[in-house]
Amino acid sequence: MSDLTATTDTDIDSRLEGHRVELTGYCYRMLGSAFEAEDAVQDTLVRAWRSFDKFEGRSSLRSWLYRIATNVCLDMLNAGNKRARPVDLTGPTPLAQAALNPLPENTWLEPMPDGRILPTVADPAEAAVARESVRLAFVAALQHLPPKQRAVLILREVLAWKASEVAELLDTSVASVNSALQRARATLAEHEGKPVDAANPLDEEQRKLLERYVAAFEGYDMAALTALLHEDAVMTMPPFDLWLQGHDDITGFMLSIGAGCAGSRLVATSANGTPAFAHYKPNPDGPGFVPWAVQVIDVSEGAITGMHCFLDTPRWFPLFGLPDHLDADAA
Repeated sequence: MSDLTATTDTDIDSRLEGHRVELTGYCYRMLGSAFEAEDAVQDTLVRAWRSFDKFEGRSSLRSWLYRIATNVCLDMLNAGNKRARPVDLTGPTPLAQAALNPLPENTWLEPMPDGRILPTVADPAEAAVARESVRLAFVAALQHLPPKQRAVLILREVLAWKASEVAELLDTSVASVNSALQRARATLAEHEGKPVDAANPLDEEQRKLLERYVAAFEGYDMAALTALLHEDAVMTMPPFDLWLQGHDDITGFMLSIGAGCAGSRLVATSANGTPAFAHYKPNPDGPGFVPWAVQVIDVSEGAITGMHCFLDTPRWFPLFGLPDHLDADAA
């Protein structure tokens, strides 16, 4: 059945827009950047719109859009930049040596709101794979793959395309696709971090853990927070290259360099398939609270194993649709 049924510009726009979320998820996995992914998708849809009259319907509209998106991403990746987490660049910093040294924005793997990259699907298993494949650790591991291997692995392992479909998209052979997938799997196995618990939806134990985390953080109760953190928990704070490991160093940092976070408020959100919070600090210039970070939380085996705090709030809070101020009585 041909896809050439659109008769008006509005019809075309609607059909293309229907693929935006899944394409954004694909480009985000490829690029590791929220904003570059959205730029790539916008470029993809503009190119598709302009050449829609040349689309002959020999493949599905979805396959055609993925071909365009892949080419856009490969062009963007030609610059050679790969994004990382602080834990990918250096060892942990002892608290006694902690210093806040910022690195350029394009160094860092970026967080992404779930709603922008996870399309609604009916199959729970498919939804679980999608969420697992946008976790920070998985996207960071993807950054170690050459761009075409990255595309092959995402299309085959995450999106469940057939090898023949990927070969057609990349203008290569099935044997080449299978070889690239084998190499990509081996590289990924070397770099992917410890698995974290599924959280869609949160089970009762996870929900209570996060409730205790919010209470401990907002109360700045370090004893309570220590009880929730895994002994090897990590805390990262892009754009700073510093990262801390272990609850003693994390809570020690929060009581020293990070002491200004006392009295903060956390507002629940979601990012990268995991629980997340908008972190608001007390406003130093008046009443209420002001944006400080988006926290992406890793949970494993009943404990918090990661607190990833993204501090560039002028970029993140609008992306997540978060308010730029909380009133003084915010709960």
